[in-house]
Amino acid sequence: MENHTTRLHRGRLLVVLAVLTLGLAPAVLAQTPLGATLVPGGTQLAVFSQYATRLEVSIFTNPGDATPASTHLMTKTDPTNHIWTVTVNGAGAGTLYGLRAWGPNWTYSAGWTPGTPKAQDAGFVTHVDSSGNRFNPNKLLTDPYAKAVTGEPRRVLDAGEMRYDSAILGGTDTYGFVDSAAAMPKSIVVSDSYDWSGDVRPQTAMRDTVVYEVHLRGFTKAAPGVSPSIQGTYAGFGAKASYLADLGVTAAEILPVHEFLRFDDPVGTTADRTNYWGYMTTQFFAPNREYLCPDHDNCTYTAGEQVNAMKDMVRDLHDAGIEVWLDVVYNHTAEGGGCSGNVVRYINFRGLDNQSYYTMADDKTCTWESTGTGNNLNASRPAVRRLILDSLTYWVEEMGVDGFRFDIAYTLGREGNDGRVFNPSAQTLVEIAQLAQNLGVEIVAEPWDVGGIGVGQFPAGWAEWNASWRDNVRRFVKSDAGEVSPLGSSITGSWSGFNPPAESVNFITAHDGFTLNDLVSYNSKQNGIGPCNPTGADPNSGANDNESWDSGGDETLRRRQIRNFASHLLIHHGTPMIVAGDEFRRTQSGNNNGYMADNSCGWLNWQDQTTNAGTWEYFRALIDFRKEHAGLQRATHVAGYDHDGDYYKDLGWHGIWPDSPDWSSTSRTLAYLLDGSWQETGGGADAPDLYTAYNAYWSDTTFHVPTAPNGKCWYLMADTADWAEPIGNVLYDPDVAGWDQQPLLRLASLSYGMQARSTIHLLARACSGVTESAVVTFEVNNYVTQYGEDVYVVGSVAELGNWNPANAVKLQWVDSDTWRGPVQFVQSTGQGVQYKFITKNGGTVKWENGGNRSFTVPSGGMGVQVGYWQY
Repeated sequence: MENHTTRLHRGRLLVVLAVLTLGLAPAVLAQTPLGATLVPGGTQLAVFSQYATRLEVSIFTNPGDATPASTHLMTKTDPTNHIWTVTVNGAGAGTLYGLRAWGPNWTYSAGWTPGTPKAQDAGFVTHVDSSGNRFNPNKLLTDPYAKAVTGEPRRVLDAGEMRYDSAILGGTDTYGFVDSAAAMPKSIVVSDSYDWSGDVRPQTAMRDTVVYEVHLRGFTKAAPGVSPSIQGTYAGFGAKASYLADLGVTAAEILPVHEFLRFDDPVGTTADRTNYWGYMTTQFFAPNREYLCPDHDNCTYTAGEQVNAMKDMVRDLHDAGIEVWLDVVYNHTAEGGGCSGNVVRYINFRGLDNQSYYTMADDKTCTWESTGTGNNLNASRPAVRRLILDSLTYWVEEMGVDGFRFDIAYTLGREGNDGRVFNPSAQTLVEIAQLAQNLGVEIVAEPWDVGGIGVGQFPAGWAEWNASWRDNVRRFVKSDAGEVSPLGSSITGSWSGFNPPAESVNFITAHDGFTLNDLVSYNSKQNGIGPCNPTGADPNSGANDNESWDSGGDETLRRRQIRNFASHLLIHHGTPMIVAGDEFRRTQSGNNNGYMADNSCGWLNWQDQTTNAGTWEYFRALIDFRKEHAGLQRATHVAGYDHDGDYYKDLGWHGIWPDSPDWSSTSRTLAYLLDGSWQETGGGADAPDLYTAYNAYWSDTTFHVPTAPNGKCWYLMADTADWAEPIGNVLYDPDVAGWDQQPLLRLASLSYGMQARSTIHLLARACSGVTESAVVTFEVNNYVTQYGEDVYVVGSVAELGNWNPANAVKLQWVDSDTWRGPVQFVQSTGQGVQYKFITKNGGTVKWENGGNRSFTVPSGGMGVQVGYWQY
């Protein structure tokens, strides 16, 4: 296994070769490492700025210092690539520093000192010139390549509200002549020395990947079993890695961990709001220091220890077999927009080279943007392209990261008209894909921004969030018309532009929108109220069209619909993405834009895992089934041909009758048969043929199943219908190895009655010599229960609790004096069994009178045991 340093140099060399192959000018291949590099006796600092005329580095003793311990003039040592450097002797790891810059709009004057009033500043020309330069030496800037910073910009009480100190703002006479040094975080020189020995990257192929989108803090902030001292931290996340392994997901896609502003606090805001999600990046190399501590307000983070804490977390996840993917935001920064005359933030890019880093409007005193945040980083510029590629390389080679999801990636493909027009073959997109291939990591695009949608248009090597899949499946499951025809593309991952299928990242929900539970519980968003919005802010934010349905208020139907969604997500071709907590019905009380919910609404409620154990088990079982069945991990699309000569296509379409799919606009049904032979799937071994049927009608429907291939029999693997809830809805057992040992239920005929809005999955296996289960439905009549009283069946075998009332099987209420429910028998098939009915009311158990009932469990199939309560 290569160590991280070896792979770093190899990766950079390959990128250089790739860029040369593309015929790019050598000028973009700057070799000077940007940022802080430890050298013998000190630190070399290197910064890009094409239009600066003077750059200084200030060294500080403490994070809150306004006055530097020393100042060092930088030299433009690489004029071709606009790189400025200086070596500061004696500056080692832990050194704090900041930058000041001058340019055409604010020239250097020998008499200047930080905070010199306008009337005395001979170098001041204008706050922003006609080229877009916004140099301001009063603003202490962080290094864009800093690997750690000391903390938040200072906040102060202003007109009764906490806001970022006006000292960090500039752009007008009001703030432009205020020295920001005391208010600004300082960059930290970091040593990347770390012992990665023994670390093994999982290197899961994309077609085998199951993604889990998760907020690092929210995952464990309220997690029982995680020490309160590390809840919501890097260490806390690592401590919970075993949960991800138990669920079966393969990649934790973590919402932004790049350093970001904690508060959503633009000038003029009347409420103090937390930027919980973290999509306002300030530093693209530095891990967020706030994830060191459970309590953000009482946390010391001045030495850069967040870097090793992040690495420790990555190791913990790798040890559990989980890849670490980062949600990265290279499309905009936290500096916001702003035009001439408006107050704008100075953090780093704006003060170092505004016109090189940002996409400028025709009037270059303003920025042009398509991100909805006030600015676009101009990825068509060499400096921004290098920043992105260097950042990605650093996170892979030094931080151990395995993949990236690119927020608003469409913006990164904007080239023409100086970064405003999307090009599907944009140089930056192509080079990111080449880098990912060289480094062996996965990349996923959010293929849209405010001004455009590029689903299916990204270059080779990119996977994409497939919004077409999302919308189609949402509409089909809630029984909309006209959705069966596109459902074929959803099932096979064959939407235009996705090849191979794994490039289609299928998702029902994402962090931005309803949770899965809320998708089936609300007809419209509930923003601006409730626990996700403690300030009552942003009632108009979030999407208005969610393709949601409240299931008519029917809680039983909601559970069934969630199982239907899980069946689509985990059985379709493509790469599935689950949002943290959806597997146990996490809710945001109908809020579909909880970006500031750093509270119990935004944190996972782990009690939900117990309360909704059936939903969790359904997800776990289907995830494991997906990973075991080669037909769901295809490297190529199905072709609709018979490759193995058994007269069954790799995938054949059916309807309620075999070979008769109804693709019409009024249809709400579809079925298909997936041939599981290795010749058809491309897998290493045969898997059972899989038949899946969807009934999205609002009434029960009988499906006539095609004959099982090659003389086999059909076995029920899963049914989302209500009748199967007591046996878990899925008969596949992740803890059982081998297809023939799975305790499945053999179908007695080729007709199967499907409940309204339900899904079934059948497997074809030999008709004998395999493990079978039997399902027996117990029914008791003539007993009227009291308030709080439930009826159970208990008996002489393990499936019936071995006569222990604590392990008895609960039946379902049918009417005033009838209770009924199924029990799956595995170990006791073919055996004689004794049983009785009991009731429970709180801690009180009541047994029916009379002798024990008895029957012989069928060796397979379904049976019924009906009786009257014995008084």
